[in-house]
Amino acid sequence: MIAGLFEPPAALLAWFYSFTHNYIIAISMIALVIMIITAPLVLKSTKGMLEMQKLQPEMRKLQQEHRGDRQKLNEEMMKLYQQHKVNPLASCFPLLLQMPVFIIMYRVLRGLSHGGETTGFSPQYISTSSRLYHDLLGKHEMLAFGLDLAKRPSEVISQSFGKGLIYALIVVSLGVLYYVQQKMVAARAQVAPNMSETQAKLMQYLPVVFAVFLVFYLTGLVIYYMAQAIFRIGLQYYITHRFYKGEHSLGRQAQAAGERAREIAKKDGGGGGMFSQAKRQLSEAKQAPAKQGGTKPPTVSKRVTPPKNRPTSPNGTIRPASTGKSARPNSARPKKK
Repeated sequence: MIAGLFEPPAALLAWFYSFTHNYIIAISMIALVIMIITAPLVLKSTKGMLEMQKLQPEMRKLQQEHRGDRQKLNEEMMKLYQQHKVNPLASCFPLLLQMPVFIIMYRVLRGLSHGGETTGFSPQYISTSSRLYHDLLGKHEMLAFGLDLAKRPSEVISQSFGKGLIYALIVVSLGVLYYVQQKMVAARAQVAPNMSETQAKLMQYLPVVFAVFLVFYLTGLVIYYMAQAIFRIGLQYYITHRFYKGEHSLGRQAQAAGERAREIAKKDGGGGGMFSQAKRQLSEAKQAPAKQGGTKPPTVSKRVTPPKNRPTSPNGTIRPASTGKSARPNSARPKKK
C-alpha cells in the first residue's frame, strides 16, 4: 500500500525519460508537473493570507477588548472570520503539503539507484518494461551532463575536492535561487505586527539554510529542487503582478491594513515580537500586587461563640458569669467585729 504512493510519480518520471533519455531533463519535467499541480493551492494560500492581513486591525482591536478573556476572544475572532468568509487555515495547507511531496520524491529518486555497490542498481517503483528500468539495471552510476545523480555532493567532495567542486557549486546555486525567491516575497510582504524584524529575517533565510543541508542528500534530489526553485521564481513573479498591481489591489489593501495594525500595536505597547510580548506579560504579572496599593490582605476576625447559658451584651461581648454572690465592691461590705 505504501508503494502505491511512489509508483505514480515514478511512472511519470519513467515516461518523461522514455523520450528525453536524460535523467536531469526528466527530473526537471516532473518538478514542473508538480509545480503546475500545486500552483492553484499556492495562489489560494496567498489570497487567504492577504485576506487575513486585511483583518489585522479588527483582530488587534478584539485582542485589546478581550485581553483578559481568551474564550470570548476566540468566539469573536471566529465571528470575524465567518463575517468576512476567511479561512485562517487556507494559508497553511501548501506548507503542510511540502513535506509529503519531499518524502515521496526522495523515495522515488532513491529507488532509482536501489541496490548494492557490487550487484549494481535494481530500480524500485518503476515498471520493469520501461526504458528507465533497463538503462539503470546493473549500473553503478546515474550519469547526466557529467554528474552522477546517485551520489551525494558531500560524498563526491570527500573523495575528490576538484571533482566535487561542481557538486558544491550546484548546492550554492540552489541557495542563491532560494535567496532570490525569498527576496521577491520580502519585497512585497510586510512584517506582521506580532513579529519582530529578527523573526522575519529568520523566516526569510530558513530556505537558504535548507539548501545547505541538501549537500548530504542525493544529487538527483538537489537537481529536482533546483528546477522547482526556478519555477517558483516564475510563480512569485506572477503572484506579484496578480495581487499587487494597482493601488486598489488585494495586496495593496493588505499592506495598508498591516500598517494600521502596527500603529494600533504601537499605541497599545504590543509590538516587538512574541518574545517581547511574553516578557511584557511576565512583567505585568509581577506588577499586579503593586497595582493593588501594596496593602496587606485584610485580617479576618475570629467569631467567638458564647458558651451556653452565658448572656451577651448588646455589643456582642460576653458578660461575666454570675456566681450567685453580691457584686458589691469590697469597700461596701460590713467589717467583721
